[in-house]
Amino acid sequence: EVSTEDSETAFFTLANREDLNPEEGSIHHCLYQFTRNEKLTETNKLLCDVCTQRHYGPKKNIKSEKKYVYTNAKKQMLISLAPPILTLHLKRFQQAGFNLRKVNRHIKFPEVIDLAPFCTVKCKNVAEGNTKVLYSLYGVVEHSGTMRSGHYTAYAKMRTMNNRLSDLVLRGQSPQALETEPVKGQWFHISDTHVQAVSASKVLSSQAYLLFYERLL
Repeated sequence: EVSTEDSETAFFTLANREDLNPEEGSIHHCLYQFTRNEKLTETNKLLCDVCTQRHYGPKKNIKSEKKYVYTNAKKQMLISLAPPILTLHLKRFQQAGFNLRKVNRHIKFPEVIDLAPFCTVKCKNVAEGNTKVLYSLYGVVEHSGTMRSGHYTAYAKMRTMNNRLSDLVLRGQSPQALETEPVKGQWFHISDTHVQAVSASKVLSSQAYLLFYERLL
């Protein structure tokens, strides 16, 4: 679906991306790179229906003559609807010749993350005037081993029920109260049938493969 947006605000975000200055090797840097502004030129030009009709007339004539006009464009992937549950999947492999190789690099991730620099300024379920879209970490999946074999373990936080999150999931109501701290609770490491209480610092030092956050604001 193609929609016409105000060119002045089409690439604007809820919070200034330039103020973010993300640290390389962090989840913020990953999100910054994933949502960066890209220029589409040369062989990546965009087919422009308006330009085509301006040059060759109505579409019914275009198909028969197979004449199209391509134009330079800008592309940016931003979040238009902030989810109740945010799941981040890290790419833990890279191409090495004809083989796939696992990426074991540690990626830094916080207990509370703000998605505002990656949300469109017209994000649908963010209250007007809000410049923060906060999420609290509650689960991590970690993989140990290689691309051929390995073992999955998980970190999960046992916490009290988040009533505002329930309202968001069940009724679609956006949370209004400002929360800047992670949801309180105890972290546990789960490996098959073995469960052990661990500290938050242990969780944050893990080699995350999947990250699970719940919305605060």
